[in-house]
Amino acid sequence: MVKLGVNIDHIATLRQARKEFEPDPIQAACLCVNAGADSIVAHLREDRRHIHDKDIFQLKKKIKTRFNLEMSIADKIVKIACQVKPHQATLVPEKRQELTTEGGLDILKNFHRVKKTVKRLQDKNILVSLFIAADKKQIKRAKETGAEAIEIHTGVYANAKTKQEKTKELKKITAMTQYALTLGLIVNAGHGLKYHDTMPIARIPGINELNIGHSIISRAVFVGLHQAVKEMLALIKK
Repeated sequence: MVKLGVNIDHIATLRQARKEFEPDPIQAACLCVNAGADSIVAHLREDRRHIHDKDIFQLKKKIKTRFNLEMSIADKIVKIACQVKPHQATLVPEKRQELTTEGGLDILKNFHRVKKTVKRLQDKNILVSLFIAADKKQIKRAKETGAEAIEIHTGVYANAKTKQEKTKELKKITAMTQYALTLGLIVNAGHGLKYHDTMPIARIPGINELNIGHSIISRAVFVGLHQAVKEMLALIKK
């Protein structure tokens, strides 16, 4: 059964729009868990544009499910992660100017830094996942870092403008999922998925978990967070 991880970054984004204390991302996380979310995802960015340090410490303490911390490989962020000890850390690329994560982590270019970071986190009993493109070379090197899991970047699929482009990308993600499984990796997927295009990804044999944020929070504006999570769960668990 495919699991659902709900990213609550945009709850914190809304909070930071007024520099106040609400909406509270911790309360949002608890609502998601009560609705059936299998994990909570939050990205502690270097510029702290939404999620803050106190948020991740509270998340680890209060939520009654797995906490997946998205993070860069910057030393200061790694040190904080080692203190918080989330159940899982997902290493992602990070640019200060980007609105959201624009692509997968380049393992080929950053292999030694990534491998060192994986070891530091695993020494704290944190499961490590690498957020990467659906690319055979990247997946092979990801395995060589010692990471237990990968998260395949689905942004190209989600942003495809034509049915042909979407089908082509879906086939690529499917093939790379199978390849990663032969290497013994846990395979997750996420980025940009919406209610109308999530089911084909969820149907891919071997996908462990889908991590989705923006579309769920957007839907919650109209139907409430509990219902928005329930609707996404209904789609991926069919």
